Amino acid sequence: MKRSDIPSLDDLRAFAAVVRLGSVRTAAMELALTHGAVSRRVSKLAAELKLRLLEPDGRGVRPTRDGERLARAASDALGGIAAALAEIRSSAAAPPIVLSCERSLAMRWLIPRLSDFQDRHPGIDVHLSTGGGALDFARERITLAIRRLDFPLDPDWAVTTLAAEAVGPVMRPDMAERFRRGDYLALGSRTRPEAWRHWLASRPDSAAPRDTRLFDHHFMMLEAAANGLGVALSPRIIAADDVATGRLLAPAGFDADGTSYGLIRPRGMDVTEQVEALEQWIVQQAG
Repeated sequence: MKRSDIPSLDDLRAFAAVVRLGSVRTAAMELALTHGAVSRRVSKLAAELKLRLLEPDGRGVRPTRDGERLARAASDALGGIAAALAEIRSSAAAPPIVLSCERSLAMRWLIPRLSDFQDRHPGIDVHLSTGGGALDFARERITLAIRRLDFPLDPDWAVTTLAAEAVGPVMRPDMAERFRRGDYLALGSRTRPEAWRHWLASRPDSAAPRDTRLFDHHFMMLEAAANGLGVALSPRIIAADDVATGRLLAPAGFDADGTSYGLIRPRGMDVTEQVEALEQWIVQQAG
């Protein structure tokens, strides 16, 4: 097909609009053109094709038989172009950022803050995945990960330290006196089954609990403490909001355990503006 076989797309678009709307004036309003501009484009198309395309119809116009056939073909072609462009633009859009985070940290620290990031960056799509410990970025299709850095780190990872880990007993305010006397149930997590033993060894003046109960995750342990079941030995980062609001009390403070939380990504990954924005926000929140 030669270029000369196809009229101007602008002329075809104007003509198809006139036929669909039955009026040059209405078509001009839809196309944001003047009445004269649309009329000239339709006249130019008819002259180029050496065909009569429109005929009067009351105060409007209607297509001739040739005009109706051309308008139908033009509308189909333009619609196909629009659909193809929409599909291309959709496939070219930035993929979502998959952020992997430890469950309790996600529940108690990250999720309550994510709305702030979305308000600041409404065009960035963040998908949250939960998991802990070592990870495989390619296999799990993860963009970024937040982890407690208590496992061997791959040399091909870029790691930004977010916050030092510190743990301490937290409880409902009305449990403070019972904690002081040792009349309490120690709540812990199965992910750190020896945490209470280590903490009590470092605090020989603290009264030992009546018994210890372990939960699958720290966030479950914290909810149990908030509802008066006992005293939870919690990482500071996931109890900080509850302590700040007074929901939980931390009378003994928090002791650093030598580990920290970090933001991890593969060194060779293409850091887009969207990923960089999320990284900066996470660092600010942790700070």
